[in-house]
Amino acid sequence: MSRMFGTVSMGIRAPIIRQGDDLSKIVVDCVREAMKEGLAPRDRDVVAMTEAIVARSQGNYVTVDNIAQDIHHKLGGETVGVIFPILSRNRFAICLRGIAKGCKKVVLMLSYPSDEVGNHLIDWDLMDEKGVDPYKDVLDEKRYRELFGYIKHPFTGVDYVEYYSSLIKECGAEVEVVFANDPRAILRYTKNVLHCDIHTRARTKRLLKAAGAERVYGLDEIMTAPINGSGYNAKYGLLGSNKATEDTVKLFPRECQDLVEDIQQKLLELTGKHLEVMVYGDGAFKDPVGKIWELADPVVSPAYTAGLEGTPNELKLKYLADNNFASLSGEALRDAIKQEIQKKDGSSLVGNMVSQGTTPRRLTDLIGSLCDLTSGSGDKGTPIIYIQGYFDNYTNE
Repeated sequence: MSRMFGTVSMGIRAPIIRQGDDLSKIVVDCVREAMKEGLAPRDRDVVAMTEAIVARSQGNYVTVDNIAQDIHHKLGGETVGVIFPILSRNRFAICLRGIAKGCKKVVLMLSYPSDEVGNHLIDWDLMDEKGVDPYKDVLDEKRYRELFGYIKHPFTGVDYVEYYSSLIKECGAEVEVVFANDPRAILRYTKNVLHCDIHTRARTKRLLKAAGAERVYGLDEIMTAPINGSGYNAKYGLLGSNKATEDTVKLFPRECQDLVEDIQQKLLELTGKHLEVMVYGDGAFKDPVGKIWELADPVVSPAYTAGLEGTPNELKLKYLADNNFASLSGEALRDAIKQEIQKKDGSSLVGNMVSQGTTPRRLTDLIGSLCDLTSGSGDKGTPIIYIQGYFDNYTNE
């Protein structure tokens, strides 16, 4: 065995990206500098950049007033039901300010015991103790407080019911808070609805329309076109946005397929190797302690080169060792497993017992999650990730 390292994920430092920066050149230059420190590119290495620097270079920002104008135009400016938002100061609070400024009253309907990405309002055990059925019970704020009191998020120390209510009032709108998991419950209060869920949004819209809602928009349909020169995202709207300042949010990047393909071509010219390139956002994983599901972006990767399409097609080595080659050990076992891997012809192994237990997820979701964990979200200063050996197997020397 001539090589000991398999998959290696490395953060590459980059300058602070500003609007108008040539991101393609910056990424390639950063890889070039890393090569001076010993990086040796190989075919099918992956270069990934966080969505944040793509959106920053695009200048893809919107203000609270931009959001308010779009909300008023699309939902009428009177009473609006705002349902299933995630509980996040970073992800939703500034958007909520814009929503509140665009109407006279907000009926805020929160899912429970947690939001879509796992931020809990209520402990499951406490909810069971109180005899509350989250599948059918609709609670008003008074009943919620009587049953559960003033619960603060364990990580942020924020009572999100109180926090979101105060934001709405500060923006000049009335607020009424209810708790329900059936989107149709909002129609008792208003027929004009903004649903803010991420991965369940198509079902929510379908149920609301079938139940008689008059104006129904998803968060992905707000800020889909520029307003007074603002940023926009035609595909995802406000989904995937992050707080930039107290009055602006940075949107999910738009139209970045050309960017990844341009970087791929420039890296080929620089290295002589065919590298894959992607833009990544939130990883798709769940925290086992906090119960928070990380993926608040609409997708893990909004753009990637063609070689990252598909899912893994791998054999389970421990299955081979424990079953097909249980009588072998040492070099004989190693050689037998290598031979089995070499028999793969590219056809799908789905349903084959020797692949059972391998991860049946899209490559971009797996690699994007690895990138997100590598770069972090704080002060590491490595918004570019370089991955080697991801497509290796036990036979690669």
